[in-house]
Amino acid sequence: MSSFTIKVPASTANIGPCFDSAGGALNLYLTLQVSEADNWEFEQRSPLLPADTHYEDNFIYKIAKQTAERHDKQLPACKVIVTSEIPLARGLGSSASAIVAGIELANQACKLSLSPKEKLQYGTEIEGHPDNIAPALLGGIVFSVITSANEIDWIRLADFNLDVIVYIPNFELKTEEARNVLPANYSREQATSASSIGNVMIASLLTGDYVLAGKMMEKDLFHEPFRANLIPNFGRIKKEAKLSGVYGTVISGAGPTMISFAPNGEGQAIAEHMETAFGDYQVKTLEIDRDGLQVIK
Repeated sequence: MSSFTIKVPASTANIGPCFDSAGGALNLYLTLQVSEADNWEFEQRSPLLPADTHYEDNFIYKIAKQTAERHDKQLPACKVIVTSEIPLARGLGSSASAIVAGIELANQACKLSLSPKEKLQYGTEIEGHPDNIAPALLGGIVFSVITSANEIDWIRLADFNLDVIVYIPNFELKTEEARNVLPANYSREQATSASSIGNVMIASLLTGDYVLAGKMMEKDLFHEPFRANLIPNFGRIKKEAKLSGVYGTVISGAGPTMISFAPNGEGQAIAEHMETAFGDYQVKTLEIDRDGLQVIK
């Protein structure tokens, strides 16, 4: 087995009203440098990663082993050096990136020749929904759905002429906690209104009407009204960002990070202003990653 590097982007999900069905890849990366070894070893070189553990307890190894066994293969021993720019439990798809990395580790080490469709299927089965898995794998902004036949259909939209700003707080919010505040059921009227908002947002993005798209982003009825109280400064960030010129600001995934979409070329100035206004947050300007999963040999 020759050495190789796996690079997987972070991701934001939901994008307001497209709950569990939309996601965008972001240019923060989880990177694995993999080489053949006599014994398994994971070396984690980032303060954003959990503390080193025995390799069998490593989440990425567990996903790789599960994927290999699915094809009746045994993973050859590897040394894996892991670095990450993706903060954990912040709504930036850290678990999805690790899942995609684990699947690809098995794919390369065991020569499985998995197709993108198979990788998406495997990742979605583990994660439970494809909204983060799809952009981490495919890049860009991806809308996806699990059909009744347990098939996944998706569409990757063309690149958008937008700047992206994220507001990362210094505390974690577990996805399970964020899901527990959501209602078990929605009325037909609520579901119709919420779905309509998502439809108009997508149509606005496709036609380049970013003002209307931003308006629709901020009218979500599926999850943001219920999660707002879990996120300090939720209302203040949205209001200040709008006054600063962004199209729309939403919760990134399950939170607590929030994300704004701004006119092209204006993101950096807006981010600098927002960092001054919210000194407790790490404010970053990011880009939509166009490549998704990359394997470099």
